[in-house]
Amino acid sequence: MEYFVIVIGAIFVNNVVLSQFLGICPFLGVSNKVETSLGMGAAVTFVMAITAVVAYILQHCVLVKYNIEYMQTIVFILVIAALVQMVEIILKKMSPSLYQALGIFLPLITTNCAVLGVAILIAQKNFNLLESVVYAVSLAIGFSLALVLFAGIRERLELDDMPKAMKGVPIALITAGILAMAFMGFSGLV
Repeated sequence: MEYFVIVIGAIFVNNVVLSQFLGICPFLGVSNKVETSLGMGAAVTFVMAITAVVAYILQHCVLVKYNIEYMQTIVFILVIAALVQMVEIILKKMSPSLYQALGIFLPLITTNCAVLGVAILIAQKNFNLLESVVYAVSLAIGFSLALVLFAGIRERLELDDMPKAMKGVPIALITAGILAMAFMGFSGLV
């Protein structure tokens, strides 16, 4: 039951984008097409899962052991940067079209505060390794869900007639706000 609470809480109640407001840049920047959003979601999920494992090990085997917890943010940023570089190299070889579609937003996963936030939250919550991975993957699924939902809505909105002043960014921001309010409705569940 504990893992179920972690999963539901991370995906819906404490959605990293729509409730905690982390990762807004890729949320707004990559969410023009559902296909691109799915690719970004998969890349972020992979990075978050690996980050959870590496951050947990570094936190407990190095930082706490040598009493250098104050280095946590720097160490986690370095780990995330290395993992994103690995994902970028893999995507460039395995899926050049997705690599091109993600463009500049792929290297920006390094500065995605959602990924860094996950690493820091795992350390703060004192999860064990399995709970850390479940939490990180669940947050990544929540990130992906928000990204794909928003992309689907944006694709649909492009087909609708609306005043010229509302097209593009204004309607995207209004839609993001409404989507965030809808996810806030889940806050009573867990």
